[in-house]
Amino acid sequence: MPDASLAGGPTLPDEALARQELCRFLAGCYYEPGPEFAEERLFESIVDAAQRITPELAEHARRLGQAFAAAPPQDLLVDYTRLFLGAPQALAKPYASVWLTDDPELMQDSAMELLRLYEQGGFEMDEEFRDLPDHVAVELEFLYLLSFQQNQALAAGDEPALQAVAVLRTAFLIGHLGRWLGPFILAVHDHAQCEFYRELAEFTELFVRLEGQRPDTATRH
Repeated sequence: MPDASLAGGPTLPDEALARQELCRFLAGCYYEPGPEFAEERLFESIVDAAQRITPELAEHARRLGQAFAAAPPQDLLVDYTRLFLGAPQALAKPYASVWLTDDPELMQDSAMELLRLYEQGGFEMDEEFRDLPDHVAVELEFLYLLSFQQNQALAAGDEPALQAVAVLRTAFLIGHLGRWLGPFILAVHDHAQCEFYRELAEFTELFVRLEGQRPDTATRH
């Protein structure tokens, strides 16, 4: 993953950097909950980034952190397992292909299309990651990379690169992520026992919707 610092370049709008950071922080929330969430001050970082975007998003971010702090760690782990890993049937499988179609052949087509988007964006998954490439956390990491590339092009004043990443963001946000995230989020919200995962569902829906409504995405179809 590239370094997001952009040190030495022109000053970028604070909101642009906050959106970039929030993609990665949000992805982290979909991994197994553990003490590192608190140790790494994940939710303080989420609140800080959200405050630089909109007051509504900041309020959701505060509630998210409060819900995590209030929940016993074992309850969070049990809920995470029920929702995303559960045997024999997870209640909210975190994979795009599950929500896009129940046809195995079409699932494969969907996966290949996503991998093509990853390739176009120069996105390489960590070799230690042992899950599927259409996991919600991976897709949010890809959104982070696209935001990074967009900010890099903006800092450099590179209009062709800016237009290219805008086209790719539209293909991903509107043509892929936006097609399956809604049903997935609804399943998380409806089946969660911990308030944290209900808050996470609402926060994710709001943030991705705001990303999809950005002019650089919504106007380039």
